[in-house]
Amino acid sequence: SLPIVFTMGGDPVAMGLVASLNRPGGNVTGVSFLTADLTPKRFELLRELVPKSKLIALIVNPGTPSTPDQIRGAQDAATAAGMRLHVERVRTEPEIDAAFSVLARLRPDALLIGTDAFLGARQSQLVQAAARLALPAIYEASNAVVAGGLISYGPSINATYLQLGEYTGRVLAGAKPATLPILQPTTFELFINLRTARALGLTIPQALLLRADEVVQ
Repeated sequence: SLPIVFTMGGDPVAMGLVASLNRPGGNVTGVSFLTADLTPKRFELLRELVPKSKLIALIVNPGTPSTPDQIRGAQDAATAAGMRLHVERVRTEPEIDAAFSVLARLRPDALLIGTDAFLGARQSQLVQAAARLALPAIYEASNAVVAGGLISYGPSINATYLQLGEYTGRVLAGAKPATLPILQPTTFELFINLRTARALGLTIPQALLLRADEVVQ
């Protein structure tokens, strides 16, 4: 009986939390990042940064419901570009280290970090591991770029939480969650770390710099 307003990265319909995006039903509504939908976009950003790349690696958590969609999106993008995709699946910190040991042998041209709460909480480990291999990597959250990662692209956390707050206010004013459609992000952020790019020997295209919301010097 308690109204619930949420934010989440996956698809709330696929996870069985709501009946549909337009008509949630029940007593639950909120904002979904729908992060898997952005995987092809992140793939294309990597291609802009490393245009001669042939092999892209993807690290995902197999325990996340959106993982199959993330893999499918990356694979479709790779196939369309005539490139190869290698997928590493990790659930624990030791498995992250093991995955990078595999990547050290494979030597991919760039790395795509999947979107997941587990991976998001270990950005520092991922950033440091990518740096040791001199591997250009793209992340979902901007805090990875602030911590030394090369580039990130994803929904604005601040803007999304504002959406959450507005919905919470409407529910407190008497609106029924069942009638409030699941919201999706409307603001997306591109962060680039120039210091990391220089360390990797990469020249960031001017067009990409102009599109960036923040450039970390």
